[in-house]
Amino acid sequence: MSVPTLLSHVCTSLHILNTIDFCLLQFSKLTDWFIQTPGGHMETGGSLAQAIRKPTLTPKAIIHQRFGSNASYTVKEVEEPAQNECPGLAILQKGPCLYRCTLELPDFTVVSDSFKKKKDAEQSAAQMALEKLGIKPSADSPTAEEAWRELIARVKYIFSNEFLSALHPLSSHFKAALRRIGDANGSVPASVIAICDGKPNNLCKIINPTVESHPFLVLSYIMRAAAGLQELVVSPEERLSIWRKDPYPPDVIESSMSQQSNVAECITIMAIYIPCSPEKAVEPVVLNISTTGYYLDVIAQKLGLSDGNMVLISRTIGKASSETRFYFEAPKSYLLDMSSDLLNAKVVTLGGPLNARATYICGQDIYGDSILASVGYTWKGQDLFYEDVTLQSYYRMLISKTPNGVYKLSREAILAAELPLTFTSKTNWKGSFPREILSSFCRQYRLSEPVFCISDSPLKASLELSKSNKKPEVPETAEQEGGYANGNGAVDSKSGGFGSSFTCEVKIYSRCQDLILECAPNILYKKQNDAVQSVSLKVLSWLNAFFKDTAMPLEKQKQLANVFGIKFCPQNFSKEVVQCASVYNCQQNDTLGGKDPESYDVVENDLSSVNIEGPESGLCPSGGSLLCVSYSVSLVTKGELQKELLESIEEFEFEMGTGAVIPCLEVVVSQMSVGQSVCFYRELPPEDLVLAAAKDSENALAFLSLPCCLEYSIILLRVTEPPEDRMEQALFSPPLSKQRVEYAVRQIKESCVTSLVDFGCGSGSLLESLLEYPTSLETIAGVDISQKSLSRAAKVLHSKLVMKSDPDAPCKSIKSAVLYDGSITDFDSRLCGFDLGTCLEVIEHMEEDQACLFGDIVLSSFRPRILIVSTPNYEYNVILQKSTLTSQEDDPEEKIQSQSCKFRNHDHKFEWTREQFKHWASELAVRHNYNVEFSGVGGAADQEPGYASQIAVFRRGILPKDDGHGEHEDSACHYKAIWEWNRSKPPLTN
Repeated sequence: MSVPTLLSHVCTSLHILNTIDFCLLQFSKLTDWFIQTPGGHMETGGSLAQAIRKPTLTPKAIIHQRFGSNASYTVKEVEEPAQNECPGLAILQKGPCLYRCTLELPDFTVVSDSFKKKKDAEQSAAQMALEKLGIKPSADSPTAEEAWRELIARVKYIFSNEFLSALHPLSSHFKAALRRIGDANGSVPASVIAICDGKPNNLCKIINPTVESHPFLVLSYIMRAAAGLQELVVSPEERLSIWRKDPYPPDVIESSMSQQSNVAECITIMAIYIPCSPEKAVEPVVLNISTTGYYLDVIAQKLGLSDGNMVLISRTIGKASSETRFYFEAPKSYLLDMSSDLLNAKVVTLGGPLNARATYICGQDIYGDSILASVGYTWKGQDLFYEDVTLQSYYRMLISKTPNGVYKLSREAILAAELPLTFTSKTNWKGSFPREILSSFCRQYRLSEPVFCISDSPLKASLELSKSNKKPEVPETAEQEGGYANGNGAVDSKSGGFGSSFTCEVKIYSRCQDLILECAPNILYKKQNDAVQSVSLKVLSWLNAFFKDTAMPLEKQKQLANVFGIKFCPQNFSKEVVQCASVYNCQQNDTLGGKDPESYDVVENDLSSVNIEGPESGLCPSGGSLLCVSYSVSLVTKGELQKELLESIEEFEFEMGTGAVIPCLEVVVSQMSVGQSVCFYRELPPEDLVLAAAKDSENALAFLSLPCCLEYSIILLRVTEPPEDRMEQALFSPPLSKQRVEYAVRQIKESCVTSLVDFGCGSGSLLESLLEYPTSLETIAGVDISQKSLSRAAKVLHSKLVMKSDPDAPCKSIKSAVLYDGSITDFDSRLCGFDLGTCLEVIEHMEEDQACLFGDIVLSSFRPRILIVSTPNYEYNVILQKSTLTSQEDDPEEKIQSQSCKFRNHDHKFEWTREQFKHWASELAVRHNYNVEFSGVGGAADQEPGYASQIAVFRRGILPKDDGHGEHEDSACHYKAIWEWNRSKPPLTN
């Protein structure tokens, strides 16, 4: 080695050492500063200090490293008794499904505790084994010096003989590089190392955290690491490529090449060419790649470059396993600043014009013309993986940048579906759930995963919330927000969970853990999932509204955020979301949600006169109905001379009245009945949506160059009616269930009753609700034939009566409670002579003869002083279902052919008109010496069609001296007491 060369090496080594020393000092300062900064949000698990921590191996992974196949895991399901949530409950409760793991090692065996998930049991067993072995996993964070040394070692390893034969996507690039011709032979582009090997990326983030937002800095560090390995590799500064100084041994090359297919063939791959200039159209391009060549060289040629060494590669688009990426030219002025220190390396400005369309999709700065292609080497095999990227694929990526677009794609109904305004139920929701869409949105914009915080609240709080009508304001377009707060799982005063309800808040942070927004609506839900999905949907709705008008003034953004209960940091939101969207401002309004609703006015004004074909079946949709339609959407030219099918679905389900489809489609379908069809036209939506739906983009573009519109052809296949309570909640506030409870409370207070029995108590919703009101009641009882419902009722009442420590609680007057398993058509002397009996919305679930039998049994044998019976008014269904009333005595075939009302619940065996109900109740009263008066809730007695829920109140007359009542005193007990509670004698724990 010559003296100048030796001096050069010495200077280079000294420079690297000095750089490392300076880096360590600066890195220590930066880390200390961040940890001490309140804005670090350390509790979220995404702070810088945690992000740079060396990945810690799991206990199971450490066991595998030490013992390999000698470690044997056996997981078995175990039965454990259920937690005794309700002492005294006579119904056997099944415990949760749990798993226990046995880990056998050569010298000993350990058995884990029980867990809900198998993997948790395995990790627990492994952790127990490590503790027994005295091994403590290390979780120390590497220093910048350690990370830099590891990076150099990594670069050295990937250019070793051993790595060439490894099953790794990057090794396949090395093999392809060996087949390159001329000066490029054996040359590996640095951009390939950066995107195919995750370890250099992670190490560079430790050395310099700004790599997270400037990923091309990784190239600088890789090239710098290679410069320190001059004895092994060559890395000229003027080229972004590295190659081995000495050739691989022939046997290593032969061995590695044998793993790949040697059959020469040409692969044709469809890709998309995206010009930098927005005036130029995006167009398809064909890549002809030989299996004996290097695909990056082919892409380089399409970009007008000599070879693939000067091609930069973006991060993946979509799923992490995807190979879809943007390829673009590295500027000729791209030189690495080797003089800067490691931590504060300058962010390289690539120069050249920004490619707005590619940048918007990628979320990463793309410069100059680019190619979007899905090609590369994967972990699945050594051969080249590829998929076609069509214009349709491109436009689908474009619309997936918005919540509305993600939902449309999840339903494969781009021209029909819309992100619903409300989350009604898990069953009725179709497509990706709001939480999934919100997570997808965060990944699209390179944000941290949403952080949800679920809190449970006692039912009393939910009642106070309901009574005070505290709820956030909602936009005019979300008219069902009232149902959203009551019927969609939110708790109002009618019912609740096991003594509690749930609220949920969500926070979204940047990758650097800067808070972007938070949403904490003051709405209570019965189920945790409903709370999570609903709060996610609120955030998505606000984002959709913003994206429809990205030029919205800040003040208007805040007003809209207040509507949805959202607080956001304008600076962070602008930095992470607004700027990314604004780079594609030329088309974002079309992509992000389409035209404003006003643009449909002309179409909707004419929809009342559309020609609906087919006879009326009488089965018509109503608010909350689950509809199934068959539809197709086509591009048609003026005069219908030409037609191009864009989208068609044989069975498409959506919930009526939730905004789950485009407005004009819902307007038309609301006029149809099952079996009918219709064809109507609407103006063209944004071009991006049309091309995202079109399977033949070339034909679609030809149509779009002509005067044309969309033709919708629809057939209504079936209608599933909404649950009874949701139909009622759409019209009544408070809901009928709450109004019935309040009616019963008024009767209790007016009559000063001390004992009450609820016939057909179900899950105890009435008894539970009564405990929230101060009354004269001392004894309450319930009867039902469903043990599952009774079990829930017992837990609810137990949580209220036993766990209440508040001496001022409304239920403090209650001294005893009991629940019985039995039929209300059987007599049990233990319930004889109660002051008040209730039977609310129960008899319609029985056959009519059984309902009549119940009336006779309760008034002749149980003989309560007062009996309250409620049942649906069949005549009111015309309002609830917006259909025509038909007599129940009409011929069944004629009823099917007419547009008749249906029962409110599929389990109803009958529903009576006012006349039928009065006839039944009046005859009962006469037979058993009771007086009866009629009332109801929902509606009015003096307005047709009366009350929605009709009520009969029976009051016992003067008992004759010999009424035969005593014959039942010694009757056998037909009911089984499944839960009892007494304030003076608390039940023993089972």
